[in-house]
Amino acid sequence: MSDDDLPQPDQIDGAPHPRETALLVGQAEAEAAFLDAFNTDRLHHGWLLTGAKGVGKATLAWRIARFLLATPKEDGGMFAAPAPESLDIAKEHPVNARLQALSEPGLFLLRRGWDEKTKKLKTVITVEEVRKLRGFFAMSNPDGGRRVVIVDAADEMNVSAANALLKVLEEPPADCTLLLVAHQPSKLLPTIRSRCRELRCRTLAPEEMAEALSAAGTDGGAHAVALSELSGGSLGEAMRLLTLDGLTLYKEVMAVLETLPRLDRSAGLKLAEKAAARGVEGRLDLMLRLFDVALSRLSRAGLGAVDAQATSGELLTLARLSPDADAARAWAELAAVSSARVRHGQAVNLDPSSLILDMLLSMNDVARRTAA
Repeated sequence: MSDDDLPQPDQIDGAPHPRETALLVGQAEAEAAFLDAFNTDRLHHGWLLTGAKGVGKATLAWRIARFLLATPKEDGGMFAAPAPESLDIAKEHPVNARLQALSEPGLFLLRRGWDEKTKKLKTVITVEEVRKLRGFFAMSNPDGGRRVVIVDAADEMNVSAANALLKVLEEPPADCTLLLVAHQPSKLLPTIRSRCRELRCRTLAPEEMAEALSAAGTDGGAHAVALSELSGGSLGEAMRLLTLDGLTLYKEVMAVLETLPRLDRSAGLKLAEKAAARGVEGRLDLMLRLFDVALSRLSRAGLGAVDAQATSGELLTLARLSPDADAARAWAELAAVSSARVRHGQAVNLDPSSLILDMLLSMNDVARRTAA
């Protein structure tokens, strides 16, 4: 398999790669914070880009990298260029083409590598990948300009890799900026976090979701509210929902939940069999994720914290099954227990249909106590 054919660990299925995404939606505050640091000569050598998975952290990292590599260093003389007002660069700038082709000498992309033995992507970023930075830093600085390292995702590093990267952060090469994308920054070494400045990327509102989906070339804008609700404001998760027909699947989940506390076992069995069907990669994981979403929305509904519905009739079902704070607490407790139960079931290779049926029976038990 050639390098061009290898799967990219930093790309979400159904979505363009972050380096190919021209428009970043909803992260103006994070962009402004970086630009202010750049313009006031307070450019930190390490930046930690945090937020939920799929909200645009990697796209922001590539925008920053493109900007830094295309913006020449100024000597502060009287003929210095005016301070830039955005991270945009000219479309025809050669840096654009080189980044698209991953041939930019001033950029190093650190991500999970390919395992030739298993013919799969590695599950973690290994120390061998981090050590490749030595060769990158050993090369002469291109045009005397900047260097940029993108780590995507930093929370995928194993302990050895994290310690190796920490040494780089402790003694960073001159004119080098490290951009660490982190979905779960709490997994990083405290010493890594302390040596980086954080840029927080927020989740997308429905109108921003519609704009981002349109920019990604999808037809999901008409379902922006539902996708925003189910994805938690994550464009990446919304793209996965679209790719796997998640909106239809959630509608089917809610149709079964409408029968609680008198579970329609026939409908429940049909849903469970759908999760276990072969040939649809990722459907079981998506269905389990949608059950987690349903449980979360049930627990929030009892507190009056769900305003928009993700499918027709959902708000009525949520209000009936979770009418008050006591019900909200019961659903929240089930969410915590069921998550651990599902992980155990998957660890022991429990039949997928059994996982779904067990979830439905547990929800039916709670509904007997909470339904209005």
